[in-house]
Amino acid sequence: MIATKAYAAQNATTPLGPFTLDRRDLKPNDVHIEIRYCGVCHSDIHQARNEWGGSKYPMVPGHEIVGRIVKVGDKVTKFKAGDLAGVGCFVDSCRSCPQCAAGEEQYCDKGMTGTYNSFERGTTTPTYGGYSNNIVVNEQYVLRVSDKLDLSAVAPLLCAGITTYSPLKHVGVGKGHKVAVLGLGGLGHMAVKFAASFGAEVTMLSGSPSKEADAKKLGAHNFILTSDKEKMAAAAGAFDFILNTVSAPHDYSAYLKLLKTNGTMIVVGIPPTPQAIPASDLIMKRKTIIGSLIGGIRETQEMLDYCAEHNIVSDVEVISADYINTAYERMLKGDVKYRFVIDTKTL
Repeated sequence: MIATKAYAAQNATTPLGPFTLDRRDLKPNDVHIEIRYCGVCHSDIHQARNEWGGSKYPMVPGHEIVGRIVKVGDKVTKFKAGDLAGVGCFVDSCRSCPQCAAGEEQYCDKGMTGTYNSFERGTTTPTYGGYSNNIVVNEQYVLRVSDKLDLSAVAPLLCAGITTYSPLKHVGVGKGHKVAVLGLGGLGHMAVKFAASFGAEVTMLSGSPSKEADAKKLGAHNFILTSDKEKMAAAAGAFDFILNTVSAPHDYSAYLKLLKTNGTMIVVGIPPTPQAIPASDLIMKRKTIIGSLIGGIRETQEMLDYCAEHNIVSDVEVISADYINTAYERMLKGDVKYRFVIDTKTL
């Protein structure tokens, strides 16, 4: 077994604290990664605090993992010791359903195995995430990471990056399209970067006037304050696509009005309660709402390679492990630009 230092939630109400665990010994197709950085996703808070239900404790969150491989199993063919590598939101899947066969393991018919708050496939052994200094993962679920980019800023690409890259690619965003991004946070700031990089004209929709300058630095061409009724009315029918990253309750109908005929709203944020959507908002101009969940291993690798080629990374604030509880509170207040990343050397 591999002794590992970590930070864990012992239950839904107490702060995260130091924790030790044993990673499994390497199987023939396993890769042992010494974690260097781990991003902090808002879903970590939801699961650590059991806000979605079904949380398993003790829980070591973290699914935006980058580090260096220190050892590989004797049947590993894709990686070698010394390689930089990443691990995203899942570490296994059934490998046999149509979704897995298509390289979309995130939609596995039998359920993907989460990097944390899950069980190793076919066992009752819990999975523990990246708020730790080591992880062991089957090579099929490990990503290659370029040495061209700041490693700490690469970590959030494993969730925030692929969560926005995948749907923008799926709908074919490119030159000539007008794209609005709703919400400037960990997801929204990556959506702006990708949409602009793909050649679209990008507009940031935000309820915070202070975010206009940042949005434009990130690549947005325009900014609309959502509380400005005149500007919202003037933008009716303006966009081909809206990427909705907001996880708080909000009025979908107000934003559907901003879509052109045949326009599409892509939902990647998960509000805590169902949102009302009048059928007329969809029917009258044949508008569409779709959802999207991260990406498969093949597409995540494509995204990492694209980022290395185009020098795209997340904007991060690197923190020590013992700062994590403060970081959670700051995230809930929107006080981060735009992703906290744990330096695992501080464990």
